[in-house]
Amino acid sequence: MPRFVRSFAALPVITASMLFASLMTGNAIAAGPAPSPVTPALVSAAVKEGTVTFYTSIDLQVAQDLATAFQNKYPGITVQVERSGAERIYQRITEEYGSNIHNVDVVDSSDAANLVDYKQRNWLAAYVPADVGKWPARQRDPDGFFAADRATLSVIGYNTQLIQPADAPKSYADLLAPKWKGKIVKAHPAYSGNIMTATYEISKAPGLGWAYMQKLAQQGIMQVQSSTEPPKKLALGERPVMFDGNEYNALMLIDTQAPIAIVYPTEGTPLVSGAAGLMKDAPHPNAARLFDSYLFSAEGQQLLVTTGELRSFNPGITEPANRVPLAKIKVFTADPAEQIKAVDDIKQKYAEYFGT
Repeated sequence: MPRFVRSFAALPVITASMLFASLMTGNAIAAGPAPSPVTPALVSAAVKEGTVTFYTSIDLQVAQDLATAFQNKYPGITVQVERSGAERIYQRITEEYGSNIHNVDVVDSSDAANLVDYKQRNWLAAYVPADVGKWPARQRDPDGFFAADRATLSVIGYNTQLIQPADAPKSYADLLAPKWKGKIVKAHPAYSGNIMTATYEISKAPGLGWAYMQKLAQQGIMQVQSSTEPPKKLALGERPVMFDGNEYNALMLIDTQAPIAIVYPTEGTPLVSGAAGLMKDAPHPNAARLFDSYLFSAEGQQLLVTTGELRSFNPGITEPANRVPLAKIKVFTADPAEQIKAVDDIKQKYAEYFGT
């Protein structure tokens, strides 16, 4: 079965470094803390703490695979994975910190704007894992508080048993056709950071915007929460088309021979950069540093790419041979600092148009 509908080698390219430059809160690249290697002393201190709590919006199975690999590498440390949608994680941390509760050690979010907000609130600890220090400066926070630990795309897709390639949508505009009414599944920006970012990017895209979203809402959409869910609904045949499932879950299902094909829409595809960092008041600070170092290490990043089908900004990662390189896909991007300002408006408009 063909794995992809089409690629866009001839279209304008936005590179990874151009993308993550938008995460910077200023134009100048400041000198953050020096990269921190993993030392025997750090490992010993982490083992004494015995546990690390990881709040993440990565797919649960991928997060658990990451945790298992870490535990195998560092026996004596248990990883407690707390997985939810990025916006739910943001709400949880905000409520916990508002009550002076400090449970989380390391936080990952598919909504990089969350990390910008945590930094502004002085909730993050400056820490640069050794491998992050090797990355281009524009792929990390200039002050060393967080970095892009992964990325994915918000893609269109279809069930190949229900739709033939010639009849499949090729663009966002195609999805407004009457034949797709009652046949589309999509995720929710108030739950998913991936979808919050994708919605923001689409709302700013030429030729799309909120006028397009208002028309889409008339198509009898099946609404789910997480960006991990539309690919699963697609595979089960509950809907023949998905509007905005995340690419990595779709690819993982394709790896199991699920009847799914991915479409990178002609207008452009939302590229969603995830980010991770340490909490300043982490209850297990040494285990947190060790886990963060593993997350950003070549080993940890390769696991996310190979097992989780995520995209990595680490230039040393080996890309799967049978997926379209990021450089060949026309993408939309977001400035997280600007996205923060639009969150309430996005939620309000989305509820107004989609009724949820």
